[in-house]
Amino acid sequence: MPVFTDIPQDEFVAAIRAIAAQLATSVDWRPDFIIGIGRGGLTPAVFLSHAAGLPMLSVDFSSQVADFADEPLVKLAARTRAGERLLFLDDINDSGRTITHLRGALVAAGAVPGSIRFATLIDNLSSAERVDYSARTIDRTVTKDWFVFPWEAIAPAAALADDAAAVPERLA
Repeated sequence: MPVFTDIPQDEFVAAIRAIAAQLATSVDWRPDFIIGIGRGGLTPAVFLSHAAGLPMLSVDFSSQVADFADEPLVKLAARTRAGERLLFLDDINDSGRTITHLRGALVAAGAVPGSIRFATLIDNLSSAERVDYSARTIDRTVTKDWFVFPWEAIAPAAALADDAAAVPERLA
């Protein structure tokens, strides 16, 4: 059984403010849009959109429905060819699988190098992918907790356990 670690609302808000501050101090890169990655990155993207004063769009990777996952990536890649910069935001960079997929799909769709960056509230140092901005780092070789973000707090315990069990190597 995984160890569930709640992320309180005030810690979540502090994480958003930390990422917003990183964006504000970046002298060479500023996004035109925050892109929330569904499902875990949608709520953080709304908050970061408000904190940074930037508009928000979204893609839904978790559903695996092409109309809402891969097809929007083609449109977003086209926006980079028009000169726009996009910051993709998710709750956690755990295995890196989501970021690997998104980066690959964006490159395949012709996204301009340097126009795409990634941010997460929590970044796993042992992930296969790196992010450009994060509020907190962990090392999954040490930290096995399953983090429960405020928007997940109302989920039944069985659903959280199912989500955690979906990729057991994260917790092993």
